[in-house]
Amino acid sequence: MDKEKDQEVNWLEAQKIEISVDLLAAAKQQLQFLETVDRHRWLYQGPALERAVYRYNACWLPLLAKYSEAESLVSEGPLVPPLDCEWIWHCHRLNPVRFKSDCEQLYGRVVDNSGVVSSVNGNSKLKTKALWKNLYPEEPYDLDLNKDVSERSSEKHTKYDLVSAAKRQSAFYYQVSRSYVSNEVFLQEAVARYKGFLYLCIKKNSCAPTVDVDLIWHTHLLHP
Repeated sequence: MDKEKDQEVNWLEAQKIEISVDLLAAAKQQLQFLETVDRHRWLYQGPALERAVYRYNACWLPLLAKYSEAESLVSEGPLVPPLDCEWIWHCHRLNPVRFKSDCEQLYGRVVDNSGVVSSVNGNSKLKTKALWKNLYPEEPYDLDLNKDVSERSSEKHTKYDLVSAAKRQSAFYYQVSRSYVSNEVFLQEAVARYKGFLYLCIKKNSCAPTVDVDLIWHTHLLHP
């Protein structure tokens, strides 16, 4: 009985954890994004994945770094990354330690993502396409594997193995692709269980997440 009482107390304490991000809404968006990427499965391996990593390093991350420094551009609306670059960016940010170290080494700071909306939800890409074309006139905004483009070996690139990271993450959508996962009640309970997971991690230092908790954990990592 005392054990059950302790568990109840711990659960109630865990639910007091305050998280500034709307994890429910963000998890729904992540599921939508992962579903879209899964419909472009060529981004999981091979030439398309390698090209996406190159474009992320050579184009998207520098553009984002440049944009986040230019306060005059903020009022013009958010940036919308190409789907292939957003997929690599997604995988990179799921390892926040490596993302932080890569950004600090390349740009002297962690690149801010507050002025970015997902390619899945971005209604207008005109601003981003214009900025992209101005910076990279030889590289199309949308990934085109039929276009011969010479890669510049001198470009800055992350130390983190993004090809391997993307391959690892490619299996995750299968685990969360069931229709019930996007259900409002399921996600609300997943957020509550995630808080319980955080509480246990604080007390025990190490815990293994279940799939629903892992989904919310990924969501939180993407919105630091």
